[in-house]
Amino acid sequence: MKAMILAAGLGTRMRPLTDHCPKPLLPVAGKPLIVHHLERLATAGIREVVINVSYRAEQIIAALGDGSEHGVRIAWSREATPLETGGGIRRALPLLGEAPFWLVNGDVWCDVTPSALAPLGDDRARLVLVDNPDHHPAGDFHLDAAGRVHAQGEPRLTYAGLALLDPVLVADRPDGAFALAPLLRAAMAEDRVGGHHHRGAWVDVGTPARLAALDRALGGSRG
Repeated sequence: MKAMILAAGLGTRMRPLTDHCPKPLLPVAGKPLIVHHLERLATAGIREVVINVSYRAEQIIAALGDGSEHGVRIAWSREATPLETGGGIRRALPLLGEAPFWLVNGDVWCDVTPSALAPLGDDRARLVLVDNPDHHPAGDFHLDAAGRVHAQGEPRLTYAGLALLDPVLVADRPDGAFALAPLLRAAMAEDRVGGHHHRGAWVDVGTPARLAALDRALGGSRG
């Protein structure tokens, strides 16, 4: 199985840290955040990784190269301007192929592994969901007792930014910028989205304060 790391965002919530450094390269416990992802993927046995890049793309490519230093092979999907999550995946389909792949938002940190999730079967997606963090108390989706994900319903959980996806979910969309969430909701309406409630470590590294907290939790020295 291949993986895709989403790393094309502008990192506006992380300013001023991202004024001169793209968010994936911000250090956490002595190494760039994206390197934590690459090492976890390699440990899980995933060797083929697609990374989309836009903002300060050359810095990211120069830092990671072909990925061999981290036990993976990286294929780069370039975007002149960020294409949002759905558009970024659609642009990368020639690199991803037709088999389900593991999707990772570049600005999260999580100790879940792909092996924790059941295969897709006839589903279009299987989402990793977590308890709602303080900064997102309303959550995103409802996970029922049968492991099915719904756009409506209670209680609600938060999408962790990790998922197994079938490329078919975006394959019929034209190239360009578009969000993934509406396509997921449409698949939920057809009962084709499953979920996994992850109760382990997870951090949305979306602000300088949360980056600093993760750094301290992992043994770094960021104040």
